[in-house]
Amino acid sequence: MSVVVSVRISNEVKRILEEAGVSIRVEVKRFLENLAWKIKMRKNLRVMDEILKNMPPASKGFSAKSVREDRERS
Repeated sequence: MSVVVSVRISNEVKRILEEAGVSIRVEVKRFLENLAWKIKMRKNLRVMDEILKNMPPASKGFSAKSVREDRERS
């Protein structure tokens, strides 16, 4: 489902964009979709940060041990 959003721009801006072959509808849609995606990602990152704040740090040597185990399995 979609909705219609109206935007007013000056005649000059519209003329310049149309002369350049720019599809105003496509560009506005692309911009708003990209903005919504960025907002969603920021929200998700904040949630992940909160989850990670409550996790204890890894024990000393955990990374090296994990890499070693992965290499031995290959």
